Amino acid sequence: MQRLAVYCGASAGGDPVFAETAKILGQIMAQRNIDLVFGGGRLGLMGIIADAVLEGGGKVYGVIPEMLKDHEVAHTGLTELHVVKSMHERKAKMTELTDGFVAIPGGIGTLDELFEAWTWKALGYHGKPIGLLNVNGYWDSLTVFLDNVAGHGFMSEARRKQLISSDNIEDILDKLTSEFTGGNGEVTW
Repeated sequence: MQRLAVYCGASAGGDPVFAETAKILGQIMAQRNIDLVFGGGRLGLMGIIADAVLEGGGKVYGVIPEMLKDHEVAHTGLTELHVVKSMHERKAKMTELTDGFVAIPGGIGTLDELFEAWTWKALGYHGKPIGLLNVNGYWDSLTVFLDNVAGHGFMSEARRKQLISSDNIEDILDKLTSEFTGGNGEVTW
């Protein structure tokens, strides 16, 4: 995996572990030569992970809608910043630029991006791996809810298993990379 889209908050959240995890994730991505694709902002977890990847010598590709450029305060020190017209174009461009997706803590924008990427995978628009980095139990309620959705027959078990989850950075990166390569080093999509 060469590029990973990280969905996360434009806020740092209420628990310092979220910011620390974003920084460590960025550092590990840079060490593993995994470039970052993200929402293009310099605030919150977005800015923290972008700065960590850049400080580690990695490349960072931001995608931000014109209307959010000032609101989210676009990061100006990126490898590339793509300014697009809409949120839909942002998500499409991020999907185009990345080899996989992971969500760390964030709000409704993070959820929107995560579920659209997963829906597009389910519909066959891409075959890229999707994961949750479950920082300090942040995604626990969501995973219980998704298990409930599958249990009630609104999602197949195969579909449910498409969303990889781990509370460990190295483990989630290993799982995403393994799915990206089919476990044999060859890209599967």
